[in-house]
Amino acid sequence: MNALLGQVLEAHGGLQRWRRYGKLEATIVTGGGFFPLKGVLQDRNPRRMIVWLHEERSSVTPYGAPDQRTMFTPDRIAIEKLDGTVVAQRYAPRDSFAGHQMHTPWDPLHRAYFNGEAVWTYLTTPFLLAMDGVRLEETEVWHEGTETWRVLRAYFPGWMETHLCVPKTLNPAIVVMKCGQDSVRTYGTGSLNRPRIRRIFV
Repeated sequence: MNALLGQVLEAHGGLQRWRRYGKLEATIVTGGGFFPLKGVLQDRNPRRMIVWLHEERSSVTPYGAPDQRTMFTPDRIAIEKLDGTVVAQRYAPRDSFAGHQMHTPWDPLHRAYFNGEAVWTYLTTPFLLAMDGVRLEETEVWHEGTETWRVLRAYFPGWMETHLCVPKTLNPAIVVMKCGQDSVRTYGTGSLNRPRIRRIFV
């Protein structure tokens, strides 16, 4: 394991402890200026988020109705009744974003996919960096005011969905997360296809 990642994981409780658990549950409230651009109404009601810790899978309850939830995996997004009955589903869901522009409206499955992928990433960081197929390298240090931070660049495997991708041509000093395909994954041109610096304190 990369030595810096080992320090980061220890600062977050350690990998052995992480591996003892299978799921994480959290109450979330999401919002911001992005959803209105996609024509999605966003309320401030709390929702229950479940993420599986050792596979890319997540669920949000309620979704669209009190008795409904989402079920996200990289190859399928679904809206289900709480008993598992499928309300709507889409296979190869990332492909449904092809050709989207900044103001291309989303349907409920687009939003469910984005929520599932994004919040899974947020809640499993930094431990997702220890998953199979993720390759790391330490790059130039990052200066933030008077502080100096060590930087890891992550190359994600093709099976892992993440919007934390940046173009290969950017200055390596500002690249912390990178996808293995060396391409930018977009949810609408001009929306999320810009560098996102992920800072992890050690």
